[in-house]
Parts: sequence; structure tokens; C-alpha cells
Amino acid sequence: MALLPIVLVPDPVLRQVAKPVETITPELRRLMDDMLETMYEAPGIGLAANQVGRLERVIVMDCADKHEGEEPQPLQMVNPQIIASSQETNTYNEGCLSIPEGHGDVVRPAAVTLRYLDPDGQSCELEADGLLATCIQHEIDHLNGILFTDHLSKLKRDMVLKKAKKIARDRQAG
Repeated sequence: MALLPIVLVPDPVLRQVAKPVETITPELRRLMDDMLETMYEAPGIGLAANQVGRLERVIVMDCADKHEGEEPQPLQMVNPQIIASSQETNTYNEGCLSIPEGHGDVVRPAAVTLRYLDPDGQSCELEADGLLATCIQHEIDHLNGILFTDHLSKLKRDMVLKKAKKIARDRQAG
């Protein structure tokens, strides 16, 4: 496995819509493994292919609470699609590996039902709530070229993105 470079705002790949995966190949499975390793190293709880410069509908995540001693629960999803959302909402203070040090309160459906393919090409359905539901929606947003900042007020969005772009510039210069 290999660590992949994480794309930072304002890279245009983050605003592009990822294309559906036609065939699950050994290369795609390797990409998902590398994405998981990259996400754990960052550290984060979710990563979409756009964030590593790939426009394929692939996300990985692990919402296990390591601080509470929970075992890792990695998920690798190909062509994820939300097929149902609850009317009830939750607010989470979201961050993003592509938006360094940026955070903001985002309101999303509290529960979702998801359909996706696993790394073996098997069709799966998952009902999720809480943090997992939020993470799924956040990562699918990435596949659609949407950032969590798009859910914030203009003032808050501008503040978060300005700070993140400065950090990204500083990283590139350093």
C-alpha cells in the first residue's frame, strides 16, 4: 500500500463530478486500499477519490472511535448512492482533509440508506445514522463536486476557505 497526496482547495478536481466505475479491477481495489491508508495517516474518517485526484465514484471511511478503543471498521464503497434519507436532521461540526483546519456546523439528514458495490463487486445496502450517516453524505458530496463549505453561510464559508487556501499555499511554498 502507498500513501497518496491529498488534493487541497482550491484545486479544481474537488469541484468536478466523479464518473461511475464500470468494472472493479485489481487496480481499483489497490486504490481503495491506498485511500484507506492515506485517510488513517492523515488522520481522517472519510476520503473520496476526488481528494486524491481521481474522478471515480469511490469512497472509503472508518467512523470507529479509536479513542474509545473501538476496533477499526473500514468501509470501501464503489458507486455509492443514497436511496433514502430521514426527515429528521443532525448538526455536526464537519472538517475535511482537503480543507486544512477548516470546520463548520453542517445540517444533514440524521439517517440514510445507501446502496453501493463492495470491493468484490457485490451489491450492498447499508442503513446508517449519526456520524456514519454524516460521513457518507459528506463523502458522496465530494463525488458530486460539493464541499462541506457549500452548506455554510457565505460569511463562514469565505472565512474557512480563505484560511484553508493560505495553509495550502504555505504548504506548497514550504
